[in-house]
Amino acid sequence: MKDLAYFYPDGHQDHYEIGHPERPERVETIRTALKTAGMWDRYIHLEPLILPEGVLQAIHSPGYLETIKEVSRKGIHFDADTYTTPASWELALKSAGGAAAVASYVWRGETKRGFALTRPPGHHATQNRAMGFCLLNNIALAAEYLFTFEGASRLAIIDLDLHHGNGTQDIFYMRSDVFYVSTHQYPLYPGTGWLEETGDGHGAKSTANFPLPPHSGDQAFSVILEELIIPLLERYQPEMILVSYGFDTHWSDPLGSLLLTSQGYGSLIERLVDWADKKCQGRIALFLEGGYNLSAAETCTLSVAAALLGDRVPESYKKLIDSSPQRESQAWHSIHNQAKQLWGIE
Repeated sequence: MKDLAYFYPDGHQDHYEIGHPERPERVETIRTALKTAGMWDRYIHLEPLILPEGVLQAIHSPGYLETIKEVSRKGIHFDADTYTTPASWELALKSAGGAAAVASYVWRGETKRGFALTRPPGHHATQNRAMGFCLLNNIALAAEYLFTFEGASRLAIIDLDLHHGNGTQDIFYMRSDVFYVSTHQYPLYPGTGWLEETGDGHGAKSTANFPLPPHSGDQAFSVILEELIIPLLERYQPEMILVSYGFDTHWSDPLGSLLLTSQGYGSLIERLVDWADKKCQGRIALFLEGGYNLSAAETCTLSVAAALLGDRVPESYKKLIDSSPQRESQAWHSIHNQAKQLWGIE
């Protein structure tokens, strides 16, 4: 068994807009950091799968899929934030296919862990709408591929991006086969993801949101993971964990102020890896979402890759494992207490 499988989106540089924060340098900085640290070339790199129409249409409506093709052909915006180029449709398909390839490879035990550098990102894309820089919902399509072709029946998606993954939540909100969990800054774009949003219909109690106030920091994330997310995973017993990896929670990110450090992020992934090893045959994979400071891209990715591999960050990179220069707030305790009561966790 291989230790780690990557997906790198060849050609993603053709999806760009001058001055936009969702830019090719995000992925290239990650790849360069991993190569320099010796964490890139030694591991397998997967080609994207071609996703069947049935999988695409289980997540996105046929009308929306046609709209993406048309908007991309013209190279225009969906909204003020979400751009396309003539290459964007094919690159979005490749990104989603890469996510499915990584998820499938991990599911079948051909690698211990997976890391998909999915770009364009995906967790804001709903069934019918592109938004928040996202076109196709990569992690949702990867999950659907596992259900359709790999025999999966219960998956957990843990969204650690700065922003609430409204698209992923909406897609699975009335389904019981995915347990969706999100930590995110609130209030902030897109304005969704409050505690009381816990799923509906067959999906009742299959969504858990932990909206954190600004300046929450490492301690808040650690406590929320240990005292809320882990107990909820124990209840749900997923067969695999899929993580929406957004490094915009880092204290240096220009779009937010959650103050997570790279070491803090690595500790979260390390704990999830430990749980996966004990409870779901070690199946865990990361899928890139947001993150807009290039230094944070480097430090956070080295930390989470080391956590996936069960390694320490190389000595030469320890200087990059940082601490936040800002003071953490304790306001998150209120959310923590309310969430424990809502979910009946002692």
